[in-house]
Order: sequence, then C-alpha cells, then structure tokens
Amino acid sequence: MNIAESYPALAQLKGQIAALAPAAGTGQLGRVSFGLPALDARLDGGLARGAVHEVLPESAADTPSACAFALMMAARTAEAGGRILWITSEARIRREGVPYGPGLAELGVAPDQVLIATVPDELAALKAAGDTLRCPGLAAALIDMGPARRLDLTASRRLALASAQSGVTAFVLRDRSSVIASAAASRWQVAAAPSVPLPGQAPGPVTLALALVRHRGGVPPFNIVVEWTHDDRSFREPTLLRRISAPVERRQMVA
Repeated sequence: MNIAESYPALAQLKGQIAALAPAAGTGQLGRVSFGLPALDARLDGGLARGAVHEVLPESAADTPSACAFALMMAARTAEAGGRILWITSEARIRREGVPYGPGLAELGVAPDQVLIATVPDELAALKAAGDTLRCPGLAAALIDMGPARRLDLTASRRLALASAQSGVTAFVLRDRSSVIASAAASRWQVAAAPSVPLPGQAPGPVTLALALVRHRGGVPPFNIVVEWTHDDRSFREPTLLRRISAPVERRQMVA
C-alpha cells in the first residue's frame, strides 16, 4: 500500500509540493535545440528553456567531457548573443583549473561571452546560483557544484522556480556521488567517445556519449553518441557512424 494514500494529510502535502514544480519543464518557454534532428525529435524539440538540467560525468575521468557538454548547451541557449555565467568554487578552481579562453574559442564559444564567478564554497555557490537565476539579463548559467551535498530536493526546487520565473536556463554540473532526488527537468550522464583524427593526426571533433537518465516530461531514458561542430555550434551524427556504409552496418549487427 502506498504510504501517502494511507495518510490523507501526507497525501495532501505531497500534492501541494508537486504543485510547486515549475511549468518550465513542459517547455512553455520554448526549447533549446541540439541541432541534430533525430535527437531533437526524441525530446519534443530539445531541452526546456527556463529550467534546470543536471549533467554528471560517467566517471571521474569524464568530468571535462561533462563540463564541455554543459558549456555546449549553454552556448546553444545563448546563441542570440546573451551572456553565460559560470559559477564555480575556489576548491574546484584549485583542483580543475579555470576555463581557458583559447579552449572556449576552439569550442566556438566567444571567451567574452562567458562570465566567471568564483565563490568560497558549495553553500556560497548555491546562494549565487539562486541570485543568478533571478536575473533575466542572462541567457544561461553553468553551475559547477561538484559533490553538491547541499543541493537536495528542496534546494533544487528553489533553483528550478527561480529559473522558471526569469527564463534563465541552468546547467548544473554535479558528481555522480551526489545523485539524489531533484527538481531538475532532465539529468544527463556524459562520457568521452572516440573521434576520427583530422589530417596530420590532429585531434578530431569533440565526440560525446550521452545518456538521458531522467526526464520530467516523461521521455524514456536513452543513449546516443554525438559530435560537436564548433563552426555552427551544434551537434551532429558522429563521423565514425557517417563513414559506415549500410551493408557493413548490417553485417556488424548480425555478428
């Protein structure tokens, strides 16, 4: 028997809490397209604007890839030229370093489009995030929470409500160790994937293995590999897959 059904007062409280969930998860403020039609179609046009989306690395070694994905989506959110605020803690800066201007440019993101706010600790990061998401002058916020022990369901609801009211889309980076219930519109797990080298064995395009873990709109979990193009700041089917002919693909599937 459902405990909430056994206690009417608890069931009523549960309903009141559910009513506080932001409407942004339904995409009322529009969608952030991935630029890849097959992926956008699975998400009813893309990610909800004015909502909070969580990004986690598949492993500790995939932290840069998760960070890159969050930045890529923030860049697509701000494609009209809006500013992106990146909130991070002093501990994360010491451990991971600061965002590198030429690296941002290599991804197709103008360094002067990204504002970086460094805060003392996780509690300060949460407060800064809450203030940031109430500022409609921003296009997107990238909130690097790390372990995010303080980002529980209540705290994430506050962020989601602030995001829905201002229309600012937030991408929250958190470690896998901190996976708990949250009010995020979606939760993604990200890992690095092989890419095809450029001439001269130069590094190929950034290729990521994405896994949709949770979606408040009811989209079932799925996995997909995508490639980022910095020229038009969009995702596409990986070069490795585009180079496989249909007959070879069928033989591999049968094997």
